[in-house]
Amino acid sequence: MKTLKTDLLVIGAGSGGLSVAAGASQMGANVTLLEGHKMGGDCLNYGCVPSKALIASAKTAYAMGHAAPYGVADTLPQVDYAAAKDHVADVIATIEPVDSQERFEGLGVRVIREFGEFISETEVQAGDTRITARRIVIATGSSPFVPPIQGLADVPYLTNESLWELRERPEHLLVIGGGPIGMEMAQAHRRLGSKVTVIEGAKALGKDDPEMAAVVLDALREEGVEIVEEAQATSISGTEGAITVETGKGSFTGSHVLVAVGRRANMDRLNLKAAGIETTRTGIKVDDSLKTTNKRVYAIGDVAGGLQFTHVAGYHAGIVIRSALFGLPAKAQTKHVPWATYTQPELAQVGLTEAQARETHGDKLEIARFEFSHNDRAIAERKTRGLIKVMVVKGRPVGVSIAGHQAGELINLWSLAIANNLKMSQVSAMVSPYPTIGEVNKRAAGAYFTPRLFENDTVKKVVRLVQRWLP
Repeated sequence: MKTLKTDLLVIGAGSGGLSVAAGASQMGANVTLLEGHKMGGDCLNYGCVPSKALIASAKTAYAMGHAAPYGVADTLPQVDYAAAKDHVADVIATIEPVDSQERFEGLGVRVIREFGEFISETEVQAGDTRITARRIVIATGSSPFVPPIQGLADVPYLTNESLWELRERPEHLLVIGGGPIGMEMAQAHRRLGSKVTVIEGAKALGKDDPEMAAVVLDALREEGVEIVEEAQATSISGTEGAITVETGKGSFTGSHVLVAVGRRANMDRLNLKAAGIETTRTGIKVDDSLKTTNKRVYAIGDVAGGLQFTHVAGYHAGIVIRSALFGLPAKAQTKHVPWATYTQPELAQVGLTEAQARETHGDKLEIARFEFSHNDRAIAERKTRGLIKVMVVKGRPVGVSIAGHQAGELINLWSLAIANNLKMSQVSAMVSPYPTIGEVNKRAAGAYFTPRLFENDTVKKVVRLVQRWLP
């Protein structure tokens, strides 16, 4: 049995764990990193990276078949699904060295390729090594949640992990779950030539503003994606190539089933009870500083049971480094954390939705809107579907919803504004190059001031008065 002592032990080499390990080691801490599976975690190997790569393939295929509006002849794309998966693998391989064991060892991190299990409040067992740490960060992420649907265990099904092993294009893909993962993969596979049916027990894209979600769902339906809402899957039967999903709205048969109903925190291997760490229904219980009920141990990213996004894990890493390395007070917030769904058009949100803002702020709420159809760059590129909606209270944005071209890029500005408590006047003061999609943000800010400047009788009276006195 080997033993070692370390300043900081990081369990999990996904996005959050790698950020903590790299930052802490380069700042002088003695860091040990445990990973029993793949370096880079879900994001690199099964999530953000491969899904966006496949979406890029699908976007290219769609563009070839819809080029006529630009003066280019439509061409029926010859999709090689296996080659598209090769593209996905190549993208992963290109990014992989940044997350590799070799790179982190080069940064001074001790990397142990084993799963970790608590044996006391300060000790973790990893293979044949017992590690004592001053501070411990749990960054084990999450895995696909497989619901207890009758018969599901008896049929071949896909998750976001096993999907990437598939080399033959599904003839008819049934997607159980209408959240971001389900909708992204539904559109991608439809564009790559599959018939696609999405089966959602409640509302598709139900966590987003309904008006914005409708923009995306209408676009997907126009492309031929069948979206069945309020259809809870009750049982599944069949064999490979012919699988039937029974719902309250009838039965649906397809060649493949993708289960995309959510994710569950990876906690089973950790033996958290030995460390005095409590859990909740969604993950490990943490306070605002991301400390667990064992104050020497932090939990970050998906396993902390909050927003499940790669960028949240990275944000959490910064909070932990400030606290664990420097002993400084640091608290995680969510008001400025954006998220995006990478369908086409894209869907993005930061802060409060309209419904949440109305409930929180009542009559104090004002809403500024701007349609993509009035943006010259969007018109030039024929990407005019969508709008931006800014929720404003006392001159400051408290939430922004965007559905449209490059919504995931546009939301960055509003995260900055909310994080720094900026006023709408400061956003309006920004100058955007013309013509850009980014002008949508400035025009939304301008829409907030329009009634104050152009529909205000007092302003008009002042202007007329000034004009009388000007030489």
